[in-house]
This record gives sequence, structure tokens and C-alpha cells, in this order.
Amino acid sequence: MIEVYIDGASAGNPGPSGAGIFMKGNGETACYSIPLGILNNHEAEFEALIKALRLCLEKEYRVVSFRTDSQLVSRAIEKEFVKNKVFIPYFEEALSLIENFDLFFIKWIPNTENKKADQLAREAIRKNTEKR
Repeated sequence: MIEVYIDGASAGNPGPSGAGIFMKGNGETACYSIPLGILNNHEAEFEALIKALRLCLEKEYRVVSFRTDSQLVSRAIEKEFVKNKVFIPYFEEALSLIENFDLFFIKWIPNTENKKADQLAREAIRKNTEKR
């Protein structure tokens, strides 16, 4: 099983945003710091999930366990429901990608357990602002 730690961050609401993804499993680790453009923090959290799902599919990981410090994202995926209409496109895309896995788990974790993904997301914000 591959463990995937994700975090989305935004410098402003909205503002320059980034996704941090840290994967470990099969004796390997991988780090991704992905600039996302201008988003609010919740949109960045959903984008981090989507980017990580796509990476897992590209790497042909079939059994994955995701960790996020976003209660919004973890609850939306667990309950298969999102209230805010702004998040519906992100939510639907994530559910569509999740269908491709043999096993998919998502768990909320406190910020203190998600430091690596947070660091990667903040690096992505800097990359985002450097492009200007």
C-alpha cells in the first residue's frame, strides 16, 4: 500500500497557491511541489488531492491510503457529498479518479502529522510567485 500525504496552501484567499504531495511505499519515497495559480485555500486542498490521484494512477498504484489535514476534503470524499457549489467540479473529478483504484482510503490527520506535504505546498507557492 502506498501512503500519500497531501496539502494545499494559498498565500491569500484567493492568492498564489500550491500543492504538496509526499508519497511513501514499496521502499521508495517521492516529493512533489506543484504550483496551482490563483486559488483559495480550499480549492488548493482539492487540487492537491486531484494532482496526487493522477500521479498515483500514472505510477499504476492500485492500493492507496491518503492523508490530509483538510477536514473539508476528507469529509467530502468520505461522505461523497459537498455542499458548496464552488467545490462540486473538484469533488466530482476526484470521485471519478478514485473509481480507478482497487482500494482507496482517506484519513484526516492533524497539521503536525502533515509537515512534509505542508512544506512542499509552501515551496510550490514560492515557485508560483517566481513565475510572474
